[in-house]
Amino acid sequence: MPDEQQVDTAPAAQNEALTEEDVFEALEEVIDPELGLDFVSLGLVYDVAIEGEEVYVTFTLTTPACPIGPQVSEQMKEFVGDLPGVSAVHPKMVFDPAWSPEMMTDDAKFALGF
Repeated sequence: MPDEQQVDTAPAAQNEALTEEDVFEALEEVIDPELGLDFVSLGLVYDVAIEGEEVYVTFTLTTPACPIGPQVSEQMKEFVGDLPGVSAVHPKMVFDPAWSPEMMTDDAKFALGF
């Protein structure tokens, strides 16, 4: 029954149900203001790790000179922190490996004309 899948009232069950997919879905709300596309589609999210109620997100920017790093970190904390069972979000910005357009999804490449 479809209704049973949507009903989840036990906090422990919610915490156990938190998946990387849930986190990536929340990270799709983080938008690059210059490109107008989300960080996941742009290939800027390198890794997600869930340890208990804490989520660690490793990400990059299109260039090291991009000034939106602090803004992006705050958005990640906000959107991922809203997920049930998440007590803390730890964004980590890296530049190795360097980002390249090949890391984007096919949809993002199409939208940007690649």
